[in-house]
Amino acid sequence: MDSLPSPLVIGHRGAPGYRPEHTEASYRLAFALGADAVEPDLVASKDGVLVVRHENEISGTTDVASRPDFADRRTTKTIDGDQLTGWFTEDFTWAELSTLTARERIPALRPGSADHDGTSPILRFTDLVAIVRDAAREHGRPLGIVAEVKHATHFASVGLPLDRLLADALAMTGFGADAAAEPLIVESFEQSVLTAVQRRDVRAEFVYLLERSGRPSDLVARLGEAAPTYADAMTDAGLATLAGEVDAISVDKALLIDLDAAGGPCPTDLVQRAHAAGLRVYTWTLRPENRFLAPPFRSGEDPAAFGDWRAEFALVLSTGVDGVFVDHADLGAAARSALPARREH
Repeated sequence: MDSLPSPLVIGHRGAPGYRPEHTEASYRLAFALGADAVEPDLVASKDGVLVVRHENEISGTTDVASRPDFADRRTTKTIDGDQLTGWFTEDFTWAELSTLTARERIPALRPGSADHDGTSPILRFTDLVAIVRDAAREHGRPLGIVAEVKHATHFASVGLPLDRLLADALAMTGFGADAAAEPLIVESFEQSVLTAVQRRDVRAEFVYLLERSGRPSDLVARLGEAAPTYADAMTDAGLATLAGEVDAISVDKALLIDLDAAGGPCPTDLVQRAHAAGLRVYTWTLRPENRFLAPPFRSGEDPAAFGDWRAEFALVLSTGVDGVFVDHADLGAAARSALPARREH
């Protein structure tokens, strides 16, 4: 990531504060508003096409539920231990998925984005690569992709190994081969798929995503209740082990915000400890709406209203994080611009 600014401003699913997530309009807007990279979530179609959707269950982010021709595809599955009912990408060919249009996932909070429902088709990973390259030419700067591999254990169980599909797509497009011109990050909540992608000689920065609680689904599938927790990975010993296996961690922003003795917000030491272990650190997701801000930064009772996002963003950035995921790229860029000069770690 040396070719990009620090801390990195990553358009989380594009610019979903303004346009439905994972659409061409959302990604292009993120770059126009100052994002250095964008984050596609990757799942798979029945015929092995990498599809850009937040989840493989797509009823909340597409018009699939309103399509009578797909009514018989509605089903119930257990994904990473959670029982879900809906429509799943792995039950459709890409030709079928390509007929769907995107919808805003949280319309009550983001009605302006919901105004664009039905105007954009969903994308393949290869479509996004073309969009990023075109945007890099338009803006005259290197632009990156932060590819999140979703539900890898589940997809492997149905004969769709995401590590191979991603490696094949990268080989076909050549994205990431020149790390300076086309920075590439690969991330997942399942470390096993990161290792599998690494073994396929993919050139990228590899990032392990960590939740506040729970256990990685790949380890639960293998070890059951004996599986280590995400919290175990964030001990000093856990971070030291990870430093020999991945390049960075990416954590829920709540793990970077604590309360001091007076009850005011203050930073935790997680970034400092991870840096000491030799890991870079990213965090997700900085959003300005009250619904998503930590309680000390909320203003009023309206969950959709913007609270004191500047103060929360500044606190998170003060920890020394190497990159932040944002829904509003312009706000992330503004928060970075307000930072004092970064010290080296």
